[in-house]
Amino acid sequence: MTGIEENTFNEFHKMTLRLLKILAALSEGQINSSPNKGCSPGQLGEHLLKSYTSADTLNGKTKRTNRPMGQKLGPVKTLFLDTSIKMDSPEAILPTQERIIKKDLIEALKDRVEQIKEVIKNKDLSLTCTDFSIPEYGEFTRYEWIWFNIYHTHRHILQLENMRVLSSNKDVQSK
Repeated sequence: MTGIEENTFNEFHKMTLRLLKILAALSEGQINSSPNKGCSPGQLGEHLLKSYTSADTLNGKTKRTNRPMGQKLGPVKTLFLDTSIKMDSPEAILPTQERIIKKDLIEALKDRVEQIKEVIKNKDLSLTCTDFSIPEYGEFTRYEWIWFNIYHTHRHILQLENMRVLSSNKDVQSK
């Protein structure tokens, strides 16, 4: 792997490992507990799982890129790391309203994470993926898709950590 691929792999690994550790530390009840009418931790995990179907796009049709392979990352990073912005998810990646089984969620996430890691290790990240594009940004390179996932995951990890803090404070306040 080149330095760029190694850094991308390490960041993706670090971010997804953090996600999986947070979800694994929660009980089945906590996974399905919704604070203040928001998403439950399980629903955030399922939303990320659905967004990781980008693995299919990463493994799909590509074309040569005629621009810097990370050109679109600045606005994506700015958007996802600005926690003051409330975003609406596309319908395709909205989580279910059904009870989420923690074990199933974590296993499915691990599977998708491994698929994306294989792309990082074995595919040309500079190629542009043509099977799917995000309306505001157009087509992404593999490199941009993976970093999109990193920033998106980071955003939801912050939400999960905030939920845990709120939950801990409730426990302390109720004692």
